[in-house]
Amino acid sequence: MYKRPCFVAAHILLAFFLTILQTSAQSNGADELLKDSGWSYHFQFTGIVQGHPTFHAPYNGQNSLKPEHERAYSVTSTAYLGRRLWKGAAIYFNPEMAGGKGIGSTLGIAGFPNGETFRIGNPEPTVYVARIFLRQHISLDKDHFEDLMNDANQVTERVSTSRITLTAGKFSVGDFFDNSSISHDPRSDFMNWAFMNNGAYDYAANTRGYTYGFVAEYVRPGWTLRLGTALEPTFSNGPELDWHYTHTNSENLELEKRYSLHGHKGTIRLLTFYNVNKGPKYQQAIATKQNGTDTSMDVIYGKEYGNKKYGFGINAEQEFSNIVSAFFRLGWNDGKNATWAFAEIDNTISGGIRIYGNNWKRSSDNIGVALLSNGISKDHRDFLAAGGYGFMIGDGQLPHYSRENIAELFYQCKLFYNLWITLDYQFVDHPAYNQDRGPVHVFSGRAHIEF
Repeated sequence: MYKRPCFVAAHILLAFFLTILQTSAQSNGADELLKDSGWSYHFQFTGIVQGHPTFHAPYNGQNSLKPEHERAYSVTSTAYLGRRLWKGAAIYFNPEMAGGKGIGSTLGIAGFPNGETFRIGNPEPTVYVARIFLRQHISLDKDHFEDLMNDANQVTERVSTSRITLTAGKFSVGDFFDNSSISHDPRSDFMNWAFMNNGAYDYAANTRGYTYGFVAEYVRPGWTLRLGTALEPTFSNGPELDWHYTHTNSENLELEKRYSLHGHKGTIRLLTFYNVNKGPKYQQAIATKQNGTDTSMDVIYGKEYGNKKYGFGINAEQEFSNIVSAFFRLGWNDGKNATWAFAEIDNTISGGIRIYGNNWKRSSDNIGVALLSNGISKDHRDFLAAGGYGFMIGDGQLPHYSRENIAELFYQCKLFYNLWITLDYQFVDHPAYNQDRGPVHVFSGRAHIEF
């Protein structure tokens, strides 16, 4: 039988043991021995406890967040292994273990409060391959180079400042597209799904967030153009990927511009995507219920290829000083077909700031404050109002639609060399776009170890 406290304790002990090994290796000069070996090795552990008190809810559906007090745990641990192969090439392998679950079994809020959880009912710890991919840099300038330093999924290497980079294998589309140094990683940044990525970006992924694909990047000093193609899941947010590539795939294009404003770094990214999959049309699902041919309004297990979803995103970040940085995201998709991979959000706007602790002599600490507003299309709205259910939301009815508005505030404290502790609060107004329910107050604690 699964025991969550024991599972969390086991992960903490494992992470603590590995941290001791890492610190010992550094004190013995092992990093110097491995510095030019062509290997890269890193590790992360993240444990999150999250809960909410009771909230107002006059009715519930099968995908509703239950109004009673609830608490949930989630844990992930990942090893990042990399090896340089030949000139400009390296291979990377990430085994990962995850367990636990989100509040409400990751249901009832479109912008879900914990980006480390998956829509998987079984909380048992599971080991799987998160990433395995090959990367090749092709130099375009023989006179100008830059150094890429050893990091997670990055070996130490010297590359041309003008280059083509090709990546193929299993990875997360979010590793390349809609990135942000301020709000992107729920293990160390804001925890909410829709702060992790553009909520309207239905990027290809299985239930755990990974896919097989190919990404080509044209890198120049100051800007990058990237193009990616990837496999879609066999059904909405499903664990398996559909290998019928000529019938279903996801195409992604992003232009990234890097600049300096009064000596402070900034980046703006323009994104567009086009997905072809089996995601049913919301209006068609409503029509089948009205004419009595299918009263289930099933949009999870699509049966016909060829349905399309497209959208765009704007992603900006700006450093204002050595202690303050800000981010902004805007996203939209057509909202005619069912969400197939990421989040049941058709349009979104978000922004926030990170304040670093230099002024209070805690340079590794930081405070994050961010606001988010999610919406859905009229077709999606009509579907939920008719009693339909997506893979994450659905209260059985939606008599009073409103945008789902979320605020998040956290303080992250570095306790030791490799250990960060975070206290987090999220205010969720109109969960799942329903004026009749909420607001929900979500309180979280996070422990994160990395080396």
